[in-house]
Amino acid sequence: MEDVLAVYTRPHDGNRPLVCLDETSKQLTSETRAPISMAPGRPARQDYEYKRNGTASLFMLFAPLEGWRHVSATPRRAAIDYAHVLKQLSDVHFPKAEAITLVQDNLNTHTPASLYRAFPPEEARRIADRFEWHYTPKHGSWLNMAEAELSVLARQCLSRRIPDIETLEEHVAAWLQRRNKYNVKADWRFTTEDARIKLKNLYPVL
Repeated sequence: MEDVLAVYTRPHDGNRPLVCLDETSKQLTSETRAPISMAPGRPARQDYEYKRNGTASLFMLFAPLEGWRHVSATPRRAAIDYAHVLKQLSDVHFPKAEAITLVQDNLNTHTPASLYRAFPPEEARRIADRFEWHYTPKHGSWLNMAEAELSVLARQCLSRRIPDIETLEEHVAAWLQRRNKYNVKADWRFTTEDARIKLKNLYPVL
């Protein structure tokens, strides 16, 4: 926990950008009956029944000091998908960075081993060496700023029926454009000193 909190106190460094990664799933659903459009004095209505069309996974990349985020939608959540997200982060979004400071949770796919499942060993090692790896503690995923950004995405964009991954990508792209346009950064205030007082029960007893 203190490792991540120490990372959050570092000043902005364009050569070593801080990026938080998190992922979630979205149930894809479509209407079984045509919804009734809004009219004067009448709200829009939709039937309570819906058709399930599977799920999609969303990978959130959030650079809190840059005010930048990117979301990738995939049909599944697997080690190979995670590996391709890291490659895109390294080679497309921050190709000139000396290293990328990566904060994420302890999901079993969130390790360099996933890169070796997706790429030849030389390429996997090259990508892995581009990152400085940091992990939130068990039951401490709330320390990941990407989780908070996913919550914003869910409230502002995903609280509706979305029938397929193509429509999901369209909605997410529109949300990203607005969010990045205003360069929304994170104002993180929880410090190591706060943790030692408020989360004292999580520390070992000597």
